[in-house]
Amino acid sequence: MPEEIIRTLSVDGVRYGYRVLPYASGGRPPVTEPALVLGGALQGMYGWPQMDDHLGPATDVVTADLPGMGSADPLPPGPSADILRRAVLQIADDLGAPRMNLFGFSYGTAIAFGFAQRHPERVARLALGGVPVHIDEAQVDCWERAREVLAGGDHEGFAALAADALMCLDPERPVHRRELARRYVRRSFLHALSHSPHAADSLYRALADRPDFSGGLSGVPALVFAGEHDTVTSPERQREFAATISGSRFLTIGESDHWVVLERAVEVAELVSRFFLEGTPAATPVSLPRQAGASVGRT
Repeated sequence: MPEEIIRTLSVDGVRYGYRVLPYASGGRPPVTEPALVLGGALQGMYGWPQMDDHLGPATDVVTADLPGMGSADPLPPGPSADILRRAVLQIADDLGAPRMNLFGFSYGTAIAFGFAQRHPERVARLALGGVPVHIDEAQVDCWERAREVLAGGDHEGFAALAADALMCLDPERPVHRRELARRYVRRSFLHALSHSPHAADSLYRALADRPDFSGGLSGVPALVFAGEHDTVTSPERQREFAATISGSRFLTIGESDHWVVLERAVEVAELVSRFFLEGTPAATPVSLPRQAGASVGRT
């Protein structure tokens, strides 16, 4: 396994960084363009080992602590979409990559989609999972309660409320490894709040700075997927969003919810890797293992 490379950049005076796991070439060129992975509001550069495992044999794997996330500087007050998109563009330029494969999950989908809209010539393929197209009032109320608990200094109470808000807890709707994922998400929130001085600000911004998924997209091969029991934004609404991307494919992944990347980590990594390798010598059909369960459609 090659040694990772950490690079530090700055946009509008805000320092941030990205990590590259270089392709183990053996003298051969990468099979596909570099793959940049953008996660949720508190998911930084070290949260994607499954993508390293599945994409590392084919290309450079790039993860990031974008402005306001992880070890990066906090974002300035006001809307953040533009500064985050420009941070992604700087990563592409610093890599010297004319085009990248781009995978966004949850909060990261808004950054990835907005970047692809403005710079389609820089995106080879776009994969989006758990797209928060629509947040209903029940979700907003739950997050407001969590924010009040956090403001009162109860980190454990906040972590429990926030984790539950992002998961399907209905016992009638089966979710693979639900309790394991629930405990992991709670620990992740606690760790972020303990180790990042602006983690709370990042969470507040993710709620208040509502992403814009309007405007459609064309000219970029795209795949959108959702857990079949996603309670943040229903698969039906995510399918409607996917239909605004010309020629895209949409999948639901069985027995999973918004945290499909945890509950079906291997299946998601295989799915995204196969999609990014389409049209290359290493290409395999985009499909899911039978046990994951999926509904597939082209929009």
